[in-house]
Amino acid sequence: MTTTDYDVVVAGAGPVGLFLGCELRLGGARVLVVERLTEIDRTIKAGAVNIPSAVAFYRRGLLPAMAVVWEAARERMRAAGNGQRMPPKFAGHFAGIMMNPDLFDGSDPAWSDVGPAAEAGLGVPQAELERILAERAEELGVELRRGVELTGFATHGDGDGDGVTVRLGGDGGAEEIRAGWLVGCDGGRSTVRKLAGFDFPGTAPEITGYQAVVELTGAERLGKGWNTTEVGTYAHGPFPGRILTVEFDGPPADLPHARLRSRGGTPRPPVTAEELQASLRRVSQVPEVTVTKVISATRFTDNARQATDYRKGRVLLAGDAAHVHSPFGGQGLNLGIGDAMNLGWKLAAVVSGRAPESLLDSYTAERHPIGAWVLDWTRAQIALMRPDRHARALRRVVTDMALTTTGTTYLVTKISGVWQTYDLPGDHPLTGRSAPDLVLADGTRLGDRLHTGRALLLDLADDAGLRARAEAYGDRLDVLTTSCPARPGLAALFVRPDGFVAWAADTGDDGSALPGALERWLGTPLATVRPSA
Repeated sequence: MTTTDYDVVVAGAGPVGLFLGCELRLGGARVLVVERLTEIDRTIKAGAVNIPSAVAFYRRGLLPAMAVVWEAARERMRAAGNGQRMPPKFAGHFAGIMMNPDLFDGSDPAWSDVGPAAEAGLGVPQAELERILAERAEELGVELRRGVELTGFATHGDGDGDGVTVRLGGDGGAEEIRAGWLVGCDGGRSTVRKLAGFDFPGTAPEITGYQAVVELTGAERLGKGWNTTEVGTYAHGPFPGRILTVEFDGPPADLPHARLRSRGGTPRPPVTAEELQASLRRVSQVPEVTVTKVISATRFTDNARQATDYRKGRVLLAGDAAHVHSPFGGQGLNLGIGDAMNLGWKLAAVVSGRAPESLLDSYTAERHPIGAWVLDWTRAQIALMRPDRHARALRRVVTDMALTTTGTTYLVTKISGVWQTYDLPGDHPLTGRSAPDLVLADGTRLGDRLHTGRALLLDLADDAGLRARAEAYGDRLDVLTTSCPARPGLAALFVRPDGFVAWAADTGDDGSALPGALERWLGTPLATVRPSA
């Protein structure tokens, strides 16, 4: 195979591209991340992370830095006169129907297994998340080039190709580099996706939306939180000057099929104060409200599309490059972080020769169903926001159901992402789930043992036979023998590098299924096994 400059080139240095770069480096890959923008985009975008994302960051030791940002934001909200009542732990909405945290029933074991991430309440602006991830990427040795844009690429070699030639452009001039793999994390108008020819079916947009932080006068009559009117939907708060509007008059005429806040493509004209003011007045029906200054603003639509496959040979997609939808419920950023967590360790294992390319087939198989669910989740919210009489009648029915214990618990569980599992082989109830954050005998937690990005065999029954079966994977698997007083019936867990349980056993299980699970996820074992100590 021809020598490459990098194992993987990642196009796009948003949160998904940066986190993927970190995951690839943890797996030993040589990574280049290129970004068209010369600095972090401070435009208002995603503002919170869900449970799977918080758990992923916790498992990589990033939660403390994010918690500092969240606490600082809370202090700013207090100082701005927003009162002492902060957004509740399970703040969220479905189509603008606000959840009542007092109605939430958290008795499902899935919630208790989450650990500290469930308490994080991470309202982290996307720009701050990008800053934290860029710092971590630098610490790990990820090469990040800003002001550099992917302009083209060509795969080469036999079969699916043994590499990719990537063409870059920027202030430094044109450049060609060689890589083993290319991953497009370059947003909803992804250049990588278009040039590679990925199918991207979906539904056309029917709304024009704005999200902004502004200075306002005459806002006394604006409702707080989410509001519906005869024209559309708007939100005001939770912090001063934050507004959002949705109008059902079709997408902007010049962008019928674009998610307007994506990373890729030609920059669009900035949102003006007049544009925002006109939309806010129409939707809120408060004619005296005036936008005097735009601090940050973006447009969006409900364009909902998903690549049919996330891989074509040596080219893969993650984040908005693989799926686009409206921002309702804050699912987009979190969906992309899940993609990166799932793909990173697999691609690094393939790059290093520890696993066959067939391991990458599991990436689409595991992530595509969750992406499809998110698209339908956002489509359903659009249906309930429509201003026609049938939709408003349905909204009243859904609101009545939502504001019950059962309805709130269902919706909060879905919004949180705690329900997300993978369909993996095995009958144990933990298989395919995010690993429970067990408190171990020494007082540490399982999540603290996953910072390295390596797979882990947790032996809770001091089973020498189990450890012997795992010995041939010593180059890619950590083994920890301990106990978990709170789960005396649980004998062992095999946890993949992304923190999902690939095999589990209760007391009395002979462990005969473990070798198959190890080979499925970690590849062929070492030919020579070290003697047992």
